[in-house]
Amino acid sequence: MNLRPSRTRLRLAAVIASLPVLALTACGSGDTSGTTPAGAQAAPVPTDDPVAAVHKVDSVAALLPAAVRKAGALRVGSSVGFPPGAYYPNGQDKPPAGQDIDLADAAAKVLGVKLERQDASFETILPALGSGKYDFATGNFGVTTERLKTIDFVTYINDGQGFAVKKGNTELKKKVTDLTRLCGLTIGTGAGTTFEATLTARKGVCAKAGKKPYDVKVYSENAATLTALQQGRIDVIMSTINGLRYQAAQPASQTTFLGEFHRLDVGFAFTKGSPLTQAFQAAVNELIKDGTYARILKKWGTSASAIDTSRINPPEHT
Repeated sequence: MNLRPSRTRLRLAAVIASLPVLALTACGSGDTSGTTPAGAQAAPVPTDDPVAAVHKVDSVAALLPAAVRKAGALRVGSSVGFPPGAYYPNGQDKPPAGQDIDLADAAAKVLGVKLERQDASFETILPALGSGKYDFATGNFGVTTERLKTIDFVTYINDGQGFAVKKGNTELKKKVTDLTRLCGLTIGTGAGTTFEATLTARKGVCAKAGKKPYDVKVYSENAATLTALQQGRIDVIMSTINGLRYQAAQPASQTTFLGEFHRLDVGFAFTKGSPLTQAFQAAVNELIKDGTYARILKKWGTSASAIDTSRINPPEHT
């Protein structure tokens, strides 16, 4: 989920070098620096490689436009920076790894095309689809009513929104099922995410309950969000269920996952009216049918987010 590291990002990495944290992202979340702070525990890469055995399926590949089949390649805008979705386990000069990477690569193999992956910050990717810069995008993009106005989705997992706090937090110990539990607290989240949209749209719940409103701080980089949590400048992080759960399972992170708040379908993103959606839906369903899909999710510890069948533009979960 990154651009090349800028001087600003390198300075940020130096500032947080002593923090034992892992980068995370949001469901449809912001970009991350893509680097694990020095002294932090890098997320290990599972050794299973279910993508290796995937082969082209002619009947599925035939659903691609003739021009794409002839070119044999697709440009994918990828937001890379957090496990288990997509991250750089060995540095940005080495290939990324993660659930999103495996699923996109596996779908491409079914379709018989190569992927030209371009890393970009999360908030720039969906607008760039409309300009034709990418053919499709990955980045744990949650399917929402608002996004469906301009984006087509082909679903591949069911993830969603959750909360996490610094380990040892005494104010929030239980699952957050109602935003009024956050009244008076400061919440950190990613720019341009479903989390920011949810928190902004429902900010009046505290006033209605006669409580002090919560404050929202938005960060363009996940490393900055984590730094703010560790330094006590925010009380809680709102981000993706799988990312927060994975992070909390790493001893170095020093965070506690507070459970699921709202489920969302997650999918490959395309510009509205893209001729690629039916082919990608068929490719995901082929992976589900032949067992590759289940192996990929098991590899990354996200089997609880499995779907039975891929859908094009399902309605947002209520």
